[in-house]
Amino acid sequence: MRPRPLDFLDLPTLYHYRAEAVSLDSTRYLTRGNPLGAAGFLSYFNPSRHLYTAISQENGSHLLGGVLQNNQDSFARLIYLAPRENLRHEGLPTLVEHLCAEAGSWGAFHVIAETEDGSDAFPTLRMAGFSVYAWQRIWDVGHINSSGSVQEWVTTRSINLPAVQSLYHQIVPTLIQPVEVAPRYPIGMVTADSSRCYVKINYGLYGIVLTPIIHPETVGVAEKLASLLHHLPDRRGRPVYMCVRSYQAWLEPVIEELGGISAPRQAVMVKHLTRVIKEEQTVRAAQPAGVSVQPSHVTQNKP
Repeated sequence: MRPRPLDFLDLPTLYHYRAEAVSLDSTRYLTRGNPLGAAGFLSYFNPSRHLYTAISQENGSHLLGGVLQNNQDSFARLIYLAPRENLRHEGLPTLVEHLCAEAGSWGAFHVIAETEDGSDAFPTLRMAGFSVYAWQRIWDVGHINSSGSVQEWVTTRSINLPAVQSLYHQIVPTLIQPVEVAPRYPIGMVTADSSRCYVKINYGLYGIVLTPIIHPETVGVAEKLASLLHHLPDRRGRPVYMCVRSYQAWLEPVIEELGGISAPRQAVMVKHLTRVIKEEQTVRAAQPAGVSVQPSHVTQNKP
């Protein structure tokens, strides 16, 4: 059966596989919980959101997946695939391609997915046209004791945005920048010298995820991270995680020394939905007004 949109008659199937969903968006999972959990169950039927779930049935097996595009983002994200036992099913790449086609109809240029290194979802995503563009590791840092730290961070304001964008372009590799663009809004926290340290903050009911962009020449990084954790606003006892990309891997020993606990490495994968096509065309040379071109005459000398 070809993949089709979810409808209300599929609610029992969706509920049946609620514990079998494999998250492909770590930040959303850590902040909002199970993608098929009760908190977001009915959001899949909200037509005003770019949130889409498809379902297909292949040889008696159900296959489900979801894709999401946040407001004004140029990319979409695969949220989950289910059930876990069917991640190597031969029909799953077709479902993934169907989800990507839906994201393309919203105007997304890319679709991003995150999966653990060695997961059964990895070969499925490769078959559907995804490739790895970075690696990341999620660190549990909520238990780090930093009560003696000094306040070094402030909430990002509009005046800090140019410095944050400049830092982004210095740290994030050029090949990655078209996929995940520079920050466009003053969201997160910066140190007093905002040209060196910036942390994006994602809040959710179930947790908080920090994504740092820190210049490698920064002094006292351990103290600055400890200060961030101690003075993090609106924490309310929620777990705190730090997402470290491969181009910031030098931060991992610092976080480990502070007492952070790492999760397995994840592949950050992308499928490009559009590309620039350059075609050679013959163009007539412009001729200035009032100027004529005289043909050349070649005189042949005969012996």
